[in-house]
Amino acid sequence: MKRTLIMKKLHWLFMAICLAVMPALQSCDDNDGYSLGDFTPPLWATVRVTGNAFYLNCDVWGTLWPVNTDIGWYDAVDGQRVITVFNPLWDNYAGYDHAVKLLRLQNVLTKEVETLTPETEEEFGNDPVFIYKGDITISGGYMNIFFMQNLPSSTDNKHRISLVRPQEDDALYGEDGYVHLELRYNDYDDLTGRRSPGAVSYNLNSLDIPSETKGIKLKLNSEENGEVEVTFDLKTAGSNEKLTTNVDLSNMQLK
Repeated sequence: MKRTLIMKKLHWLFMAICLAVMPALQSCDDNDGYSLGDFTPPLWATVRVTGNAFYLNCDVWGTLWPVNTDIGWYDAVDGQRVITVFNPLWDNYAGYDHAVKLLRLQNVLTKEVETLTPETEEEFGNDPVFIYKGDITISGGYMNIFFMQNLPSSTDNKHRISLVRPQEDDALYGEDGYVHLELRYNDYDDLTGRRSPGAVSYNLNSLDIPSETKGIKLKLNSEENGEVEVTFDLKTAGSNEKLTTNVDLSNMQLK
């Protein structure tokens, strides 16, 4: 009987110890890292070169240090915009927000905002483009655009897609509190009717947008709706939610 009472006391003591340490164990588990099965949807990021290596500045996750040993093929260019999918491994790694294993790394045409003048009007063109408002996002200091390109007949005759600003600052920074830009497209009268996804990302940092700016108003020539103006609120514009599926850009013919 005495032995039974001792065993019961030991049993409850063991249970009490388990209950006491469970929160601590759970806390440790939450911070040990990620599962190898965890991976992100496709996300926008910017390549940053440091010495002989590079890291990514992801619009959503912050700075990412790739631990892959199989990416020697990638020719990193500082400022290049990419679409990436990765397996997060650890947080706060060697001064970076995360250490990751890159599962996909696709370059996207990366361009600066150009100035529209009477001399450049013809070269920029104003041909219609098949695009919807939901395919344009602003994040990471860039305007990111997806559209369906009507392909040219030859890879030697790439279409030109440009984000342009007015020549005068008074027209760029409007009295309405918005920055005024235009998306221009030149198909050089070479269309085949064959469609393929296209993408481009424009660096907005050269615009020196004031902090009090409400947003951006973008004029474009839409195949579906003609000449339209689309408004983006910069306070809520950092959205990558549209980019949730893989997009094959291998047939894109743009400059």
